Order: sequence, then structure tokens, then C-alpha cells
Amino acid sequence: MENNSSQPPIFPKFKPLELEDRGLLQPRLWEYQPETSELTFTNLLIWKDHYKLSWSLDGAWLLIITDSASGGTWSFPPIGPPFRAPICLKLLRWLQGEKGVEASRIERADNRLVQELADTPGFLIEPLRDHFDYVYRSADLIELKGHHYQGQRNHIHQVQRAYAYAYETLQDRHLAACLELAETWCASKRCAEDLSLSGEWEAVKASLQNFHNLQLEGGVILINQQVAAFTLGEMLNQDTAVIHIEKASPQIPGLYAVINQEFSRHSWSQVPFVNREQDLGVPGLRTAKLSYNPLRLVEKFRIQLT
Repeated sequence: MENNSSQPPIFPKFKPLELEDRGLLQPRLWEYQPETSELTFTNLLIWKDHYKLSWSLDGAWLLIITDSASGGTWSFPPIGPPFRAPICLKLLRWLQGEKGVEASRIERADNRLVQELADTPGFLIEPLRDHFDYVYRSADLIELKGHHYQGQRNHIHQVQRAYAYAYETLQDRHLAACLELAETWCASKRCAEDLSLSGEWEAVKASLQNFHNLQLEGGVILINQQVAAFTLGEMLNQDTAVIHIEKASPQIPGLYAVINQEFSRHSWSQVPFVNREQDLGVPGLRTAKLSYNPLRLVEKFRIQLT
């Protein structure tokens, strides 16, 4: 599935991101050892249609831009070695001059890039709280010790009292049922009426359809031999896992707490930290993520020209 025989696009040429690009892009992303959840090939691939992603190379740097009707045209931070001020300046001016983006911008930039730009004039940098990632200690997600996790323990006990459930590592035989569950969840949330939720539905489908090609880890909760919850993740960097997808039956309260704990225990007990991505400013999602007492938030920034 991974074909690297063709020549990669060299800036200012870009090509749409596809599965066949994984062999070239994944090593570059891994070498960067990102802390932000967007910078895995999986995340880019499963959201590529929603954001209309394309990529290019400029010397040592990987450039990724979006060109969607809803979110407009912007760039992810250049991926590669420091010092990135010149390539950022070049990219922002190109977006402005060649793509006609009046307020050209780099989104989801990490603190590492911000520090590189600290002594360079000409950049306007602002944090965007809605995109901050939540990072937890794996041990905390597994053990749920102390009064801070009383709510999660209550949810799990509620499920345990009502159902005889089993956890299994996600296998081929589960994929169709996971897709059906995600479709049921989407129908209950009226995804078709919400652009962000319809994009999420497409991302869930892409992650399941490419489960093997992306070399993902997964887990399912079975109730009466039926998939009632599932989750997908992978290593983000050498000491942090990232959870890309987590879905549970809307008819069974407490299942999210169960699948979170079980996946952490079975797949990430030897990994110090787990990144559970951002809340996008959704109040209920922010409350839920904060309730798990994150170790820290990974800041992300918007970078523009002054």
C-alpha cells in the first residue's frame, strides 16, 4: 500500500495527502518526536478529506497545508530541524502572495516552534486554548486512585453492576461492528447536521478502514458478545501514546470510563503518558477531560505576520 517510487513534491508544488505517502512522511513525523496530537500520519490521514490536506518538502522541512471550504487555507507548523524562522516566513508570505490568503497563518504550532521564533521580529503569536491537548499519567488512568477519580470509579461500578462485559484487543472480526456502532452514535448526535461531527464520522471510518495499514492499537468492550465501545490509538512519541478515536454506545452510561481504563491498562501500562487530544472548546468535552485531572496541557499557537 505504501509506494514511494514517485518523486515527492518540492515546494511550491504540493500533492494531496494519501495513504501511499505514509512510508515517506511517517519517519519524518516520528523523528520530530511531536507532543501535539495532530502530528501523526494517522491523524493527518483520517482528517485529510475534511481539511483537504496536501504536503510538500522544502529542504529538511515537511510542509502541510489545508484548503477546506469551511476552515480556509492555513499551514501546519513546518516539521523538521531548527532554526525554522526563515521557512515560516517563506511559507506565510507564499500563502499570502500565491494563495491569496490575506491573513496567512500557521495553526497548531507547538511551544518548540514558538521558542525558535522568540527572538525573530515580524511574527504575531497567540495561544489557542480550544486546541490544547490533555496529557495524563498512564498510571492515573489505570488506577483511578483518590477522591479526584471518584466519579470515574462510580461510572465503572455502575456498568459492572448492570452488565457482564469483556475487554478484547480490537481484531479484524470487530471492525464491522465498530463501524456500525459509530454510525449509531453519529445518528444519535445528528452528525449530518453538524460539519465538525460529520468530519469526525469520516475520520472514524477512515481509521477503521485503514486500521492495519496505519498499524494502530485498538480495544473493544463486548456486552452480550456485541461491541458496545471501541477505541484506537498509537505512540505519539517515545514516551507518550495518543488516543485518536473513542466511541461508546449512547444507551449505556459509564462505558467511556470503562473503555478508557481498560485500553490504558492493556495497551499503555508500559508507556508513561497518554495524550487524549483537545476539547475544541466544547463545554461538555472540556469538563470530561478536566475531570481526569490532566498532568499538563500541551499548548498550541497561531502564528501570523505582523
